[in-house]
Amino acid sequence: MNTLECIKTRHSTRKFKSEPVAKELLDTVIDAGRRAPTGGNLQPTHFMVITNPDVLKELVTLVQEEYGKTEVTEQTPPYMVNIIKMSKEGKFVFHYNAPALVVLAHKPVLANNFSDAACAMQNMMLACNELDLGCCWVNQLRHLQDNERLVARLRELGMGDDEKVYASLSVGYPDLPNGLNRRELDIKGNPVTYIG
Repeated sequence: MNTLECIKTRHSTRKFKSEPVAKELLDTVIDAGRRAPTGGNLQPTHFMVITNPDVLKELVTLVQEEYGKTEVTEQTPPYMVNIIKMSKEGKFVFHYNAPALVVLAHKPVLANNFSDAACAMQNMMLACNELDLGCCWVNQLRHLQDNERLVARLRELGMGDDEKVYASLSVGYPDLPNGLNRRELDIKGNPVTYIG
């Protein structure tokens, strides 16, 4: 598969098989993320690869409990209403039961933190497509990046005292009838203006 085909056929996966991802494949995905460009080539992004099922369950519970404390208001975005409701019911699994979760931490004092993480995420998502793995960018840990409980637990797992979560990626084998269901979709938005 060439690069442009990989870009055009990449899709998010939200249903995963429970089988663990082979370590060699995870290593390849992480290597792709580590090779992404970073501001000033500082390479400060910290990749935390979580495959321990007990830790993943613990994070799911923590996210549910913290989102469950949120009240829905008129300003709550529509997609968040469902997440909050499901969290209050104990039914929200932010990582879609993927067997691997890659958490990207970065230093908040560096201006390129989110850009660096986004570049790494794109590289990893394309690598997953190339390797026949499903993946999905999940934002819930980033949304809770200042939550004391989450920060404390991630620090216990190895996140630095000077770091926060900027992105996370669910990775696993897709549990879909057609596998990755690769197809090229029409672009419905993202306007382009050429100024020549």
